[in-house]
Amino acid sequence: MFYFLFEYLELQYHIPGSGLFKYISFRSALAFIFSLMISIKYGKKIINFLKKKQIGETVRALGLDGQKEKDGTPTMGGLIIIISTIIPVILFSKVSNIYIIILLFTTMWLGFIGFLDDYIKVFKQNKNGLKGKFKIIGQISLGLIVGLTLYFHPDVTIKDQSLLNNQTNNIEYKSTKTTVPFLKDNELDYSYFVSWISEESEMLSLIVFLFFVILIITSVSNGANLTDGIDGLAAGSSVIILLSLAIFAWISGNIIFSEYLNIMYIPRVSEIVIFISAFIGGLIGFLWYNAFPAQIFMGDTGSLAIGGIISVIAIIVRKELLLPLICGIFLIETLSVIIQVSFFKYTKNKYGVGKRIFLMSPLHHHFQKQGYHESKIVVRFWIIGILLSILSLITLKIR
Repeated sequence: MFYFLFEYLELQYHIPGSGLFKYISFRSALAFIFSLMISIKYGKKIINFLKKKQIGETVRALGLDGQKEKDGTPTMGGLIIIISTIIPVILFSKVSNIYIIILLFTTMWLGFIGFLDDYIKVFKQNKNGLKGKFKIIGQISLGLIVGLTLYFHPDVTIKDQSLLNNQTNNIEYKSTKTTVPFLKDNELDYSYFVSWISEESEMLSLIVFLFFVILIITSVSNGANLTDGIDGLAAGSSVIILLSLAIFAWISGNIIFSEYLNIMYIPRVSEIVIFISAFIGGLIGFLWYNAFPAQIFMGDTGSLAIGGIISVIAIIVRKELLLPLICGIFLIETLSVIIQVSFFKYTKNKYGVGKRIFLMSPLHHHFQKQGYHESKIVVRFWIIGILLSILSLITLKIR
């Protein structure tokens, strides 16, 4: 909103300083500061309101240290993150940008699904919350909407690096290409998987693309949800992940740096740096109250939205194949649950008694059972997350 206002003021009245709003870096900084201020200032008010309405988490008895003290802690704190993200994005970004529209839609869609889940848990006194099939349907629906938009919208394009300096052929074109890390020829088109059937099979290419988009959104969204188990873990890990994605987005949308690093140039994608900056500000502001001992939990309102937003950003900047590395913490947490459940079922069917590999899953609970304080677990997971993010950025040069 302010972008268009100051663009008008600069063109019509040449007001000094109004040109600053042209710069992504300036608007991103404002979005971050504004989001951080909203989340810290109004976060406390939201916490007090939730306490007054007795909207607290009913913690399941898992036999973990400090668990009883958490009972009754306000939940639905994801509202703090969502509100403090949306307002600065509307104020400081080009809201007409298709990538911004997709991310705003993703935030509200998954935020609403998570809110329904938390509402059922708190007000209906149903610990299971929204049925899993409805969550999956919501995630699949989002994947379809995002995938179809990216596939058909005319503003979702790329440019070939080989043609960037050729003014006559330097045109944008539609493509389902993505980036493959660690390979010299690091681009892969999803249509490759069906090209052996027919090179002209556009419908099959669309189906393959939609399949991967749905799979990625569902996996990362649920991974973030599983990671949100101890104070500050999901929020802090997400900040680290988003910082890496912000760098990828800025480089991919900058014609000079994308050419220098020989990576895919995606016109107009750098605008999402403003969204990411606002999102990071909201997460850090939320972390102010969510750090141990937590004054509020994000609930599914926050965790489902966080995972969905991260996955959609990665798909937009065409770095989704890097997600297992960037979101390594989410992946490890998810795998620990899959391994635990699968091994338990296998041993129960074979020996009549189910056995476990971990003391408890997800993995952070395993370390709690070993006697580690949750603050130590969280900080060490953050350190691992930082290392993984650095490795993901190194892929820009390692091929």
